[in-house]
Amino acid sequence: MSRDNNVFLKLRFRIVYHSAVLLLLLTILGCGDNRVENLLLRANQEWVQGRNHSAIELFNAVLEIAPSGPRAEESLYRLGEIYYFGLGETTKAISYFQEVVNMRPRGEFSYGAQKYIAEIVELNFRDLDQAIIEYQKLINEYKRPEEHPEQQFRIAAIYFKKHNYEQALVEFDILVESYPKNPWSEEAYLRMTEILHNMERCKDSKEKYSQFRVLYPKSTFSGEMEFVMASCLEEEGKLKLAYNRFKSLEGDYKYPALLKMKLEGIEGRIKKGGKTKRKIPRRYRRKS
Repeated sequence: MSRDNNVFLKLRFRIVYHSAVLLLLLTILGCGDNRVENLLLRANQEWVQGRNHSAIELFNAVLEIAPSGPRAEESLYRLGEIYYFGLGETTKAISYFQEVVNMRPRGEFSYGAQKYIAEIVELNFRDLDQAIIEYQKLINEYKRPEEHPEQQFRIAAIYFKKHNYEQALVEFDILVESYPKNPWSEEAYLRMTEILHNMERCKDSKEKYSQFRVLYPKSTFSGEMEFVMASCLEEEGKLKLAYNRFKSLEGDYKYPALLKMKLEGIEGRIKKGGKTKRKIPRRYRRKS
């Protein structure tokens, strides 16, 4: 038998086999709405247990019987999750999520699908301009104000990734002004303080630090903020003040190796009369 005939027979067998399995399932699971509900339940069970391919078949079976409506939305959403998390096929995943959004833009699964779209576009496709658009949709098109601070933070962080620091500052400012006393705003102050310091705008950096201290006196970011302020003192030539401020962070600062480099560098400058400055890698590479 030729190779082509073998391939044809195998393909035919698969089609017949899967059709028979589907027919058997439909017979076992009943008819009408109950049949769809039972199929959906079984599909979700297969997905939770990690049997991705059998779950895909069952969700597709649901779509054959109910191509629209809430059950179809859930099936498309789950298929997107399976291809994204279970199989790592992001192109297929995003197509399913987009179907969910298009089918019913205000449906139960639409917001979650749009979040996945934004995440995939940013982290997997690395299309930062489109990612900004997708995150902005989450703010503009969905009534989820409790989640808007995170989306605004993501937008600002993407501008930072694009090295558009001025626009990043604008977006972080929108965040802190629109959502005061929010955990995302708390971190936004740290980001702005760091950016301004690295843009050699220590006066503005100190202003953000002062606002931060008033709003978040017990913040977990206090040590990092103090590090930035000590760095400003160092760059202003106030070496003893900078040294003491850095020294006060020992035991509490999350990057001890960097702190040690700073202290050693300032000690060396003081011994040489403050005329040289040891170059320290800038902490201008924080990830979103």
